[in-house]
Amino acid sequence: MTTTDELASVRYIVDDVGEAVRFYTDHLGFTLHSNPAPAFADVVRGPLRLLLSGPASSGARATPDDSATPGRNRIHLVVDDLDAEIDRLRPAGLSFCGDVVAGPGGRQILLTDPAGNLVELFEPASR
Repeated sequence: MTTTDELASVRYIVDDVGEAVRFYTDHLGFTLHSNPAPAFADVVRGPLRLLLSGPASSGARATPDDSATPGRNRIHLVVDDLDAEIDRLRPAGLSFCGDVVAGPGGRQILLTDPAGNLVELFEPASR
C-alpha cells in the first residue's frame, strides 16, 4: 500500500465512525487503512485517503460550532457505468440527492454518507 504521505487526504466529520467505515468499504470500494475507533478511522481508494473523524476525534473537536452541517464540498469518484452503480447501490438503501445530472464532461449523481457528507459518482463523457 502507498504510504499516507503519498496520498491526498480529505477529512469528513461523521457521527458514527464504524457506520461510516462500513458505508465506504461495503459500498464504494474503499479499503480500511486504520481503525482506532470510535474516535477515528481512515479508508483508502486509489490515491485518496478519507479521514473519518467521530465526535471524540481531535479533527472533529477543531471544527467550529457553526460548521455543524455538511458543506457543499464532496469527494468525486469516477465510475465506468453510472446507471449500473445506481442500480447496485439503491437496493442497499443508500440516500441519493436528486437525479442524474448530465453535462459536457459527463454524468453525475450525488449520494450522502450516513452523516450527510456528499459523495459524487461521476461517469466521464465518451471522448
